[in-house]
Formats: sequence, structure tokens, C-alpha cells
Amino acid sequence: MRSRRNSGVRLDYFHSLLERTIFKNQNPVTGLYFSNTESNDAWVRDNVYAIMAVWALSMSYRKQADLDEDRAKAYNLEQDVVRSMRALLTSMIKQVAKVEKFKHTQSLEDSLHAKYSSVTGHTCVGDKEWGHLQVDATSLYLLMLSQMTASGLQIVFTLDEVDFIQNLVFYIENAYRIPDYGIWERGDKTNHGQPELNASSIGMAKAAMEAVNELDLFCARGGAASVIHIKSDKVAQCQAILHSMLPRESSSKEIDAGLLSVIGFPAFAVDDENILNYTRDTIVSKLQGQYGCKRFLRDGYKTVKEDPARMYYEPAELKIFENIECEWPLFYVYLMLDGIFTGNKEKTSEYFDAIDELMVYLPDGSKVMPELYYVPEEKVELEYRSPSSQVRKAGGRIPHLWSQALYIIAMLLKENHVTTGELDPLNRRQVTEAKPDLVIQVAVLAEDTVVQEVLKSHDIFVQTVAEASPIFIYPARVLIHIFKHLGENKKMKLSGNVCGETGVLSTSMLYTLHGKILAFVPQFLDHHQFYLALDNDLLADLMKNDVAFLRNNWKELGRPTVTITVTHGMIENESIQKSILSNIRKFQTGYINGVQIHMDKIGNLISTSCIKRLTFLESEHASDASLALVLGQSSSQNLKSNYPQPSLPAVVALDTPESGTSTPQSASSHDSSRRLHGIISRTRSIDIESGLPTQTIHTKFSTPKHTNHLPTVTGLGSSFERTLQKARSFCVGQADSGLPGGLFPLSPLSPSSTGSSDRHFVLPEESTDSTGMIRKVASWMDTTELMDLYAGQEDEELVSQLRACTTLSEQADIVHYLFEKNGLDWNTHINKESEVTVRNLMTELYYKSAKHRTWSLVRHAAGILQKRVEHLAQSVTDLLVRQKQVSVGLPPEPRERIILAPLPPNELEELIYESCGEDRSGAVLTQELIIYLSLFIRTEPHLFTQMFRLRVGLIMQVMTSELARAMNCDADDAYEQLVTLSPCELKELLHHILSGREFGVTITSTKSSHGSTLMNRRPTIICAPKEEVSAGLTLKRQLTRSRRKSLTRQPTTIQDLVEQEVTEDRVGLWLRRRRVDGSLNRAPADFYAKVWKILEVCPGIQIARRFLSQSMTREMTSNEFKFALEVENALNTVPEPEYRQLMVETLMVIACVVENAWIPGFGQVIDVAQLVNAANNLFLGDQAAYDGDALQCCASTDPGFQRPHPLSCQGTAGICEHFYDSAPSGCYGTMVYMTKASLQILNVAQMFEGQDRVDCRPS
Repeated sequence: MRSRRNSGVRLDYFHSLLERTIFKNQNPVTGLYFSNTESNDAWVRDNVYAIMAVWALSMSYRKQADLDEDRAKAYNLEQDVVRSMRALLTSMIKQVAKVEKFKHTQSLEDSLHAKYSSVTGHTCVGDKEWGHLQVDATSLYLLMLSQMTASGLQIVFTLDEVDFIQNLVFYIENAYRIPDYGIWERGDKTNHGQPELNASSIGMAKAAMEAVNELDLFCARGGAASVIHIKSDKVAQCQAILHSMLPRESSSKEIDAGLLSVIGFPAFAVDDENILNYTRDTIVSKLQGQYGCKRFLRDGYKTVKEDPARMYYEPAELKIFENIECEWPLFYVYLMLDGIFTGNKEKTSEYFDAIDELMVYLPDGSKVMPELYYVPEEKVELEYRSPSSQVRKAGGRIPHLWSQALYIIAMLLKENHVTTGELDPLNRRQVTEAKPDLVIQVAVLAEDTVVQEVLKSHDIFVQTVAEASPIFIYPARVLIHIFKHLGENKKMKLSGNVCGETGVLSTSMLYTLHGKILAFVPQFLDHHQFYLALDNDLLADLMKNDVAFLRNNWKELGRPTVTITVTHGMIENESIQKSILSNIRKFQTGYINGVQIHMDKIGNLISTSCIKRLTFLESEHASDASLALVLGQSSSQNLKSNYPQPSLPAVVALDTPESGTSTPQSASSHDSSRRLHGIISRTRSIDIESGLPTQTIHTKFSTPKHTNHLPTVTGLGSSFERTLQKARSFCVGQADSGLPGGLFPLSPLSPSSTGSSDRHFVLPEESTDSTGMIRKVASWMDTTELMDLYAGQEDEELVSQLRACTTLSEQADIVHYLFEKNGLDWNTHINKESEVTVRNLMTELYYKSAKHRTWSLVRHAAGILQKRVEHLAQSVTDLLVRQKQVSVGLPPEPRERIILAPLPPNELEELIYESCGEDRSGAVLTQELIIYLSLFIRTEPHLFTQMFRLRVGLIMQVMTSELARAMNCDADDAYEQLVTLSPCELKELLHHILSGREFGVTITSTKSSHGSTLMNRRPTIICAPKEEVSAGLTLKRQLTRSRRKSLTRQPTTIQDLVEQEVTEDRVGLWLRRRRVDGSLNRAPADFYAKVWKILEVCPGIQIARRFLSQSMTREMTSNEFKFALEVENALNTVPEPEYRQLMVETLMVIACVVENAWIPGFGQVIDVAQLVNAANNLFLGDQAAYDGDALQCCASTDPGFQRPHPLSCQGTAGICEHFYDSAPSGCYGTMVYMTKASLQILNVAQMFEGQDRVDCRPS
């Protein structure tokens, strides 16, 4: 007899239910399940869920079998699971050519099909006849294959199939940047066949990769060749994008109930409990109804208002589906499963009762799950008026295969026939549990004994790379080459891994191959092509970033081990470069930026390291010889030096002396009267307005003993103490570029050969001009001026001068002239033994200037050589997948080029150079800024809140503007100083601007003990001390004197001096803030949702040349990303960033009117520019009435006064600069004038009765 609470009887009931609802849809030959009796199509997703139900029941029988009959049922069900999973695998293997092609193209036409014929297993529709690209379906298959294999089922039988599964991993690993059709096969919710980046696909791919990692597909009978490998960096990418998107599903779906399968069973892809709970709560609050959950807002599928004759919807049609969307009981099952896996019995019982009421009885008495519940046609109008008030009817497919399978799984769990651990043998359900504190292991190695001795002089005792044996140290690009062999299969024509990059997660593991241990240096330390790796300050900064990244993303068993090699390029003046040394010191202390570090010899770290076996290279035919061939090829192909053979003389000085001194080398040059140092041609693309307000910050620093005269530090902020003291500055040490020591021979005057430790000097006072600006290293001018300078001289004469020239700037002049005249491929004949083209000389100049840290020349040479930063395309993709558009070049279009989708590296490079025109340095700076923006969005995503388009051209412009303000110079000089910043300083300046932090500028210069200047003079970015900035702000709040009075009266006391300085400090503050925010496209919180609400009550909004119609609210919901982009695109037609911000403030004022329901609606189109101009006129009226500052430019008490054009105050778009520079709040703030203008123009005041009073002051 049956025992154990009739468990056997209940299992027989579920078996019977399975037979009547799921097995009846199975083809007996192929084992595939068709979704309904009307067609033989077998969807991959539906099949996997059906197989999951069979698998769950098989484990229930296996665990609770009382009779042989039960054991037989368990075996039969298990074999059915294997048959069906293999049927799907076989169908996909038949499309192996698509998998291989998709790795390279990621094209819609090259994707695996989403459904197959259940009769033959072949494709059932054409490549373009269905939205086949559904990454979540393929990922779901891999996820459940991993879970079932971990439970003991062997589904994969051959090594060919193993290689195919490995290539399926490559197929999904880039899910974070692949727009697909998503879980509902529709893409954009208008169903026009437009794929989107879907959070559900990214989450399922992440879960699949984590599940299949290091899994032996042959179970206990497997070996090295049957293990699947993944790159942890791909998982981290997916996680970052997933977290940034949730709770949004895609651009057109602000929320989707399908995300329940990602945050809970079966994926468990979200490890941040706050994000998980917020996503679930949002789904319940916005989508849950009485009959289940809506799939997403304004979903027209199967509603009575949907036109079944059309596959697509008209955009404005979506509004009619609001409040009558079909509700799916399927999502109640997901919520019930969520309650079971989290142990919430109350939640489990609540949703079980709700599901039980929604079940439909078939004629044979079976209780089944319907696909959905819809509102009958006769009750639609009533439902519109009162949502969730009408009785709905079951519709769609009954039973619904997907829902029915999940229901059976949920019931087996609820009745304890199967446990959560049996359904999740890989323990993915524990993903949110707290992890122990991570300790990051660091092994510092010296390049050779010379570097080792230098480190020893600092009491840092490390091994050399050679002494690390038997551990072999390789650069990261060798690991990339090794992984290209993963998944190779010549019989199936599979090329293996095509990814050309690796991250810090992969290089922080140790690898074993044929008993040998391999360690890899992080990729950022590779001195390969672009000059960023030549800046040691930037390398030190990237070290800290990588350590922080490891702390947040490490999930492997064992500790991460970061291998850092100290090279000759990190040595300066026989000492380790300052920032690199500082990092190593912090490693020794055990903490850096709050991360726990354990620094030791690499051999002592093996026992606690994460070690992976490169099993795909450990096949029987692989020998030590073949291993040496693989590593040897990697080294020969990737470690080959890019540095050219020197053809130019060694550099003695960066500049030709100007004050009567000369060198023998300079005497051989052409007449110094015709000589201009550092002439490099360009056409400016940076154009900021002159006359920017400037302020001065005097920062106190200790002055080095060898300093004679230090220029003023300029920037924002002031304090009483700084007013009384003379400004001081400090000198920042110059780092070497990271070039091999013997490449460019150094003269006796070179800092590296003198051995002097006093390398930090500043210019003598006479070398500065009357304005206090430093003398520039390079004089930027038009090509015509350069051509005129050398006109009349033969090429041979110039080449002869080049042979004798030892001044870097003069070498640059001559090489650049030869480039402009003859092109890069002209043979200079400077070396009679071999051909030396202008390209060779420019390349040598590129590396030589990098060695001497003349970054302006480095960037210009890089632009001429059209060098492309490594991973530029990946960096752009990192921004795009986080829902940020990217534009390059300055507005307006078509000069400004907008990037909406990932581009191949070559196309991206061409687009950047085209947008920057002849400004070659600008093209290189654009690439740099994209790299830094990508870095910041990965490490500090909060900096990009409410920013949907990153306009790199405008960001570069505002950086120039801020530098001009800080250095008290014009735009041209500021741009020249911008390109002289080191990569690390450029990155810091960008961070200051994004974060709103104050900064200052100090001038750095060095010269040798022999008296000739060898290093260029350039600005250095410094951060203003917090206490001084806060003191200045406090003092500003205390002083209320009028600026105009303080300017007209001469200061007579210390207090007058302080008040005058603070008053001047305030000038331009709000203009600057608006200009920065406008350039960054930054908007207030909930701004786009507020604009949506405005559009609901007016015919439209006119923003410059763009019109936003009310019909947009019929297509898009308030929090939809697509709507935000439409508003952003309209605002981006305004070229002036400060004018754009005034428009944003005006819309916020109108939103306040709408939110307070002061009026039922606007009967006219809202012209935002008209409102801003009206507010400006009201402001000028008050300025004239109260004797304000604008009387000096745009305001007048004379009724016949006509404002000049352009405005004398240099205000843009006809708006007074004083209005731009007014605070938003206060009795005379901009928002008050905007409110008054809105009341007048939009006739808001007429909506109130005569006795009502409206307070126009914003709260």
C-alpha cells in the first residue's frame, strides 16, 4: 500500500496531469513539444519549461519510489528529459554555421532559430520570417542543461557536442550589447520588428554562463576535454548592465513581468538584494491585477481592441490598450515560486489560492492553466472608466504549455515532493547571501635585476620575472591568444573564441597547463599601441580601479592574484616613479582604498589563489612542444616591439633657447629670426565664448627648496586667510614614459643621466608674460603660416637640418612640414642605409615626445598617424549598453555625429576623425575622453544620473572653458594647455567636471642642473582643499552686499577687500553651472516624466526647431526610455548649453503648475523659447526699476532703448548674461520670472477667481 502521506498517489496524479497536458503535445519521434494542436512548431523556450516539469517529476519519483513501478517511471521520465534536451541540441547543431557566423557578425539573420519543426527538428520558417534572435531562450537552454547535468543526467555524449556547447557560450556571452527580440519575440512593443537591448535576455545569459562555468558535461565520466570554460569578465559585464537597467526591461518597456524569471527561479541572476526587491515590488505595483500580471504596460496582445489582421501596431494606437491589457496567471506561478524559494509561506499560500481560482477545467476534468485573461468587448468601456472592476474571461491557449509546466513544478515544491536544492543543484538560489570579505593578493615583480635594485633602495624586496620560475609570467594578450583555441573544432568548422580582449578578472587567476603554472599581467600594463599606457600616473590610477573592481565582482573560488611588473619605464632619476611607488607602499600596508591586500612573493600565494586548468589544451595529442608553440606564437605575434629604430638625433632640449643663449646644435639650424618653436598645424574645433568670468583661488602649499618663483594657482573659491597671503604653488614630478632605456640615447644633459635628484624647477620670472600666463611650448597656427616659415628651403636642406637638430620642438616643426608638403610615405633619405619615410620619423617623434611627456606633441603625432586607442569600440559599447547615446564633434548636426549602436573599430575611428575635421589633436582627445567616460560609468555610474546623451564635443568644450576660467586666459590658450595635460590629469579634469568638484591649476616646469630647460612647462590639475571651499561658501552666505556697490567703491579695509573678492567670486557662478550642466545634458530628477505629464494636458511643446506632439503620450508611457530620448533629442537642437538649461528650468516650472492641478489643461502649444524670452524681459524690467547690473548692457530706463545685437554682455540666444547668471530661487530668481511669464503667456491667471492669490515663489 501507499504510505508517506499518500505521496505516491499525489505523484501519480501529477503524472496523469503531465500526460494529459504536456505529453500529449510531444512528438513521439523527435521528443519535441509543440505549443498547440494548430501547428507543429516547437518553441525552444516552451520546450525547456516543459522538460523542466518532467525533470522535477522524475526526481520526485526517484526520491519517493515505493514500488518497482515507481522506479520504472522515474527512469522513463529521466530518459524522456534526456531525449527532449538532445532533440533541442540536435536542432541547434544543424545550424552550427549560424553559430560560427554570429560570433563575428551578431546579425539578426545569423542567429539561431527560436522555433523548430516538432516533426523533423529542422527549421520551420525562414531567417527573416520571425524574430529569431532571442538570447534568453538559448541561455535558458544552457542554464537548464547545466542544472540537469549537475543533478546527474548526462545529456551531452560526444566531444563535438562539447565544442558546440562551448560555442553556444560564445554565442550568448555578449548579450549585454546584443539587441534581440526578447522573451515576447516582439522587440519594440509596437511590434515593428525592431530589436532592443532586453534586461531579461542579459540576466538569463549571465545566469547561464555562471551555471556552466567549469562544468564537466560528461558528469563523473568526463575528463579535461569535456569541461566548459567562460570568461568571468563577460559575466561581470552582463551584471553591470543588468543592474543599471533594472527595473526597466528595455527602451520601450519601462517594466516587464518577464523579469520575474530573471530575479527568481530559474535564473536567480540578481545578487543585489535591494535591486531584486525593488524590481519585484515595481512589477507587483504596476503590473499585478486580479487575474495575474500584465506582461508590460499597454500590451495589446489578445485584447479585443487588437487588430488580428496586422502584425504591428500604429504608435498612437498603444493608448487604447491602457488598463485593458491581458493578465497572465503565469506570473502568479512565478511569484508563488519566489515565495517557496525565499521561504515566505504567507506569500506562497496567497498566490497558491489566487492560482487555484484561476484554473480552468477541461472536459476530462483536468485543472489547467490558461494563457491569459482578457476583458470582454462589451465591458471594455467600463474597464476604461474603472480599471480592474470587470470580470474577465480566460483566453489564448488552454492549457498554456509554459504556465502548465511551471504550475506542476510549483505544486511539487509546495507539497515537498521535490526540494529547492534538487531543482537547483548548482545553488543559484543563494546568490544574494553575504560573501566573506575578500582579500586580494598582489605579487610585485621587477622586470630585471636593475629594477630590482632600484626597488631595494626603497626597502621593497621583490623577485624578478626570471626568479618567479617555475611560474611563467606573460602579458594579458598572450592569454587572449591562448583562449582563441577554446572551442575550436575543425570538423564542425568552429573557430573557437573570437574575443580579442580580456579583463582583470581573467588575469587575476593563475592557470595550469601540463603541470606548469602561468600568471598574466593586467592588460592595462601592456605598452602596445596607444600612448595611454605611457603615463605612469594613469597606470597607478588604473591599478587602484582594478583592485576596487575585483572587490565588487570577484565570485570565483580562491583569492584573486594580481601580478604587477615594475619596468624600466616606471623608473625616473634612478627612483621609482612617485605614484607607482605610492601604490606599492600601500600594498605593503595591507590596504588600498579600503580594500584588504596581501602582498607576497608569487610562489607563496599559490596555495590560496584561484587556479584554473586550461583543459582545452590538455588533449592527448598536446605535448610540451605544442604548448611551447602556442606560447611562442603568442609572444612572437604580440610581444613584438612597436618602437621604431631611431633616426633622429637625441634630444638635448625641448625648446630652442630664446634669451641669447644657443647651443652648437641650434647654430646649425636655420636663422633663429625665422624660427618659431613647436609649430604644429591644426584647425580649431573648440570655440568657447571670450570674456568668460574668471576667479582666483590661492592655495597654500609648501614650496620646494629649489623653487625660485611659482606662478599663481587659479580656480574657484576663496577664503579670508587666502586673501591676506601671497599665493604659493608646488611642482609635480615628471614621470618617464615607459620606453626601453636604450631606444633613444640620452645626452649628458638628460635628467636620466645626470643622477640629480633635484629635477623639479620652475620658469624664472622673466619667462612669463605680463598676464602671468606661462610661455607655451607649442605655438599652434595654421598650415599656411608653417608653409611660409619654411618656404624657399629645399627638402634636402631641411633633412640636413634635421640630422643636426637636437631640439624636440624643432624636430617636430621640420617633420610636420615635410608631412604637410610630401605626405607620410615620402622617403626622407635621412638614413642612407635604409628607407626612412616621414611616417617613420613621425612615429619616432611620437614615442620620443611620450618619453619626455610633451603630451601635446604626442597627441598631435598620434592624430597624424591616425592611431586608435585599444578597445575604443568596447568603450563606446560600454556607454551605449548603459542606455547612453554618444555623440562626437561639436553641434549642430551633421558636424556632430551621433552613435546609437555599437560600431566596428574601423568605422568608429573613421567617424571620429571625420567629425573632428582637421583638428587631429581633437580626434585623439575624443578617443581619450571616450575611454575615461567608459571607465567612470563602470566605476561611478552615479556621475551619469539623468544623462542620456554624452556629447563628447561639448564635454571637450566645457573642459576648455573651465580651464580658461581657472587659468584666467582665453579659449585658444586654454585649448593649447588642455592638450598638454597628461592622460591622468585629463582624466582627473573630466572627473572634476562630471562630479562638480572644484579644482585649481598650478604650473609645472623642470630644467636640468646645466641650465637648459629639458621638460615642458604645463598646467597641473589640483583639487581645492575641502575646508577652503567650504569656508569660502560660508563667507559667501554671510555677505549680502550688492556687487555693484562693491565695484563702484574703492576698498579701504581688510573687510572691504574680502567682500570685494567674494562678490567677484560669485560672478559667473550660475552661468558656469548652467553651461556645464547643459554641456553634460544633465536634467533634474524625474524631469522626463514631468514633461510627459505636461504633454498630457497640452497639444504639444515647441523646443527650438523640434515639436513634441501630445500623440507621443499615446505611444509611450511616462517612464519609458524612448520618451526620454525624444525629449532629449529636442533639447539637443539647442546649440547653446546655458540656453538649453533655461529651457529645462522653464519646463520644470510648468510641470509644477500641472502637478498642483492648478488648471485642467493648456489650450495652446507651449513655446518654451517664447517663455524664456518673456522671463528675460521681465528680469530686465526689474533690473531697470531697481538699478541692477543689467543696466550696463541690456536694460535701460529709456523707453526707446533698443538692445544691441549681438548683446554687449555676450549673452547667447538674445538672453542677457546676467539672467543666465541669476540663481533659480529667491525673490529675483530665474524661476520666479519663468513662473510670471507662464502665468501671462499661457493665461494661467485667468483660471483663478479674482479673490485667489498665487504665490510665484518656488518652494
